[in-house]
Amino acid sequence: MDIQRFLKLLKRYIWILILVPVVAAVITYFLSKNIPKEYKSQVQISTGLVDQSKQLSSQTQNDYFKTSQQFSNIIEKMKMRKIMSILSYNLIIHDLENPKAAFRKYSPKLDSLPAAQKLELLNTYKKRLAQKVPVTVYDNKRKFKLYDILQSMGYGEAALNKKMMIYRPDNSDFVNIDFTSEDPLLSAYVVNTLATEFISNYSIDVYNNQNNSIAVLDSLLKKKEREMNAKNGALKGFKMKNGVLNLNEQAATVYSQISQYEERKAQAIRDIQANQGALSAIKNKLRGVGDPYMGGTVVEDNNTILNLKSELKAANDRYIDNSFRQSDKRKIDSLQTLISRQSARNSDKNVVDPQIAKQGLIQQKNNLEISTEQIKNTISSIDKQLAKLKGQYNTMVPFDAGIQNYERDADIATKDYMAALERTNTSRTEQNTGLKLQVAQVGLPGSAEASKTIVYIALSGIATFAVCFSLLVLLFLTDHSINTIHQLEAATKMRVLGSLNYIPEQVTDIKSIWNDTKNNNYTIHKDLLRSLRFEIGDEMAKEDSRVLGITSLGVGEGKTFLASNLAYAYAMTGKKVLLIGGDQVAPVLSDSKQLQISQNFETFLVKREIQIDDMITRLNKIDETRSLLEIQSERNLRAGFDVLKKQFDIIIIDVNSLLNINLAKEWLSFTEKNVAVFEAGKTLTGSDKDLIAFLKKQPGFMGWVINKIKLAGIDG
Repeated sequence: MDIQRFLKLLKRYIWILILVPVVAAVITYFLSKNIPKEYKSQVQISTGLVDQSKQLSSQTQNDYFKTSQQFSNIIEKMKMRKIMSILSYNLIIHDLENPKAAFRKYSPKLDSLPAAQKLELLNTYKKRLAQKVPVTVYDNKRKFKLYDILQSMGYGEAALNKKMMIYRPDNSDFVNIDFTSEDPLLSAYVVNTLATEFISNYSIDVYNNQNNSIAVLDSLLKKKEREMNAKNGALKGFKMKNGVLNLNEQAATVYSQISQYEERKAQAIRDIQANQGALSAIKNKLRGVGDPYMGGTVVEDNNTILNLKSELKAANDRYIDNSFRQSDKRKIDSLQTLISRQSARNSDKNVVDPQIAKQGLIQQKNNLEISTEQIKNTISSIDKQLAKLKGQYNTMVPFDAGIQNYERDADIATKDYMAALERTNTSRTEQNTGLKLQVAQVGLPGSAEASKTIVYIALSGIATFAVCFSLLVLLFLTDHSINTIHQLEAATKMRVLGSLNYIPEQVTDIKSIWNDTKNNNYTIHKDLLRSLRFEIGDEMAKEDSRVLGITSLGVGEGKTFLASNLAYAYAMTGKKVLLIGGDQVAPVLSDSKQLQISQNFETFLVKREIQIDDMITRLNKIDETRSLLEIQSERNLRAGFDVLKKQFDIIIIDVNSLLNINLAKEWLSFTEKNVAVFEAGKTLTGSDKDLIAFLKKQPGFMGWVINKIKLAGIDG
């Protein structure tokens, strides 16, 4: 969003933003200064929902969301058509019963009725009030149009709700009812009547609902009690039939006994294993293997001696056979020494008598064998007892499954009964100690409300200002016209060489523009033209270009006027200028340098002759719609332009607009540099964007010149 452009738009229409709100505020003042005074009355209803002093000490802490919902329900019930109809009936009955003290003047529909019909109408309204029938549009089909009469008096539901406000102030325990009207007595009557009627109807509805709930709960409680008694009776009958007092305790006792006998059996098995281990050790000792006290090593030593004696006998035989060799003699002596030593050792080892120790081991072995047999007999007795207990326990399993079913059914039935009993007791408690609405503060006639004239004036001024400002924003957002250099650059993505301010179309004398020093518009035009001349000259000097083409997107954008002005601007710098096309009125510098002879470009191409004037030479186009290549061949045309470039410092060609794209392409093919003129205030169409794309592809295109800019938009 272009903020600067938007601010300029606001500046231009600032008078609308000021004048319209002021006029609206003045009109509002005169319309609102005679508004009748209004009086407001308020009644407060205490609910007891959050007032701890009105609640039982046993009640739990209030739930915020539940309390808010209860207040919302109360407020919505106050707005019900049934309650508002009761209020409407009371108001109309009051005015019919007290015509002199009526809150409002009778409407034409009510005043036109005779006294007898008014009395009949009064009785009809009283009857409907007693029945508490909501008033609807269908009541107009009766003898009296009850609905229309209420509406005509301003006692209809919509009219009352418009001036009424029902709310809970600041999370308090109260519900406030505010009503504003032109009569303080009417305001007080409305709020007090609505409060009392609502409390009465609400209490009756709550009481009836609670009685209905209690009746339903009583019926449910009796049903649950019958089911509970039936389930408990079935459990009792099953136990009596199967002789079961307390199956769980009996099963636990039997299971405990089984565990004890299992432990005794395991201990007996351990004892047998211990005895058998001891018997094995005693038997090993009795066999005397390795035990010196049991004669175990005596046998080994005797065997050793026997072996040595055998070896001695063999040695004696060898000694004799070998004719008593000395070596054999030494062998015999050695063996005799070993036999003597072994015999001495046996005498030292066998100091204790092994027979005594063996007798003790035999006695222990006998005792252990007897004990083992006794334990085995005990295990047999334990196994019989275990079999008996397990049989007894197994007989309890079917009873246990049946009893569990009966007990589960009885337990569920008992819980259902207790839940129903609790709900019934809670409902009865709430009926006695539940919500009790009461009027905490009655509505009293109040003083007149402060005048709202200032508020209305402020609102009207702010509203009209907002509307005007929104319209200007909408105008700005929907305006796609291009009025500044920056907008043109942004729209075309191309360079803008300069701009020219708007000159009235009736001004065609270029000399008068340049010679006028008092007209500020002309002065700005000359300065902008000089700046444009510098930009174009600087670009053309980079490649020593001399042929400049000037075109535009459409007709009437000022390209011809720019060509003539630019030719005059270059002539002012002392350059020889050739203008091809341009305005029909030839530009002049002075009386002595005026163009006297009209020459044609087509004639020059044929004769290759041109009469050069003092500064500006003009070549006209005979036919603007004729193709350039149809006059001469391209080769001759380029040769002709080469002749002209030698005679003039700059050649300016007023090229056809791009609407005639075929002619413009031919002329632009012979220019070295070219620019395009765009008229400020125009918008780019789809076809214009295609022409802009064509210009971007031109190698000699330098940029745009935005023309006819208002003086206020030149900076942008």
